[in-house]
Amino acid sequence: QVQLVESGGGLVQAGGSLRLSCAASGRTFSSYSMGWFRQAPGKEREFVAQIRWSGGRTYYADSVKGRFTISRDNAMNTVSLQMNSLKTEDTAVYFCVAQLFGASDQRRPDEYAYWGQGTQVTVAS
Repeated sequence: QVQLVESGGGLVQAGGSLRLSCAASGRTFSSYSMGWFRQAPGKEREFVAQIRWSGGRTYYADSVKGRFTISRDNAMNTVSLQMNSLKTEDTAVYFCVAQLFGASDQRRPDEYAYWGQGTQVTVAS
């Protein structure tokens, strides 16, 4: 089992940048595919990015491709989401997720067994 704690959310102006981090407990972090989802008020949770446990290949939602970068540090048990050129529509609660030996390009919430509590990102115009 793994526990996930997000940090780094906050208020930023449109066009600005923010970096989210997720700290994971446990000794087998490198065996987990990690990802980020987000949920805006009144909307369903949507996939943002994934980094696979094997090989570190990354996948992104079309809405964030070229602006967001997901990365992981297996020595530190952390995964990060660097968000640049933020838009007001990026405003949401962002959740860190994990799946043991997760497959490639997992974009559905039910494909991840572990979720953090979420961190609020607000992009002001």
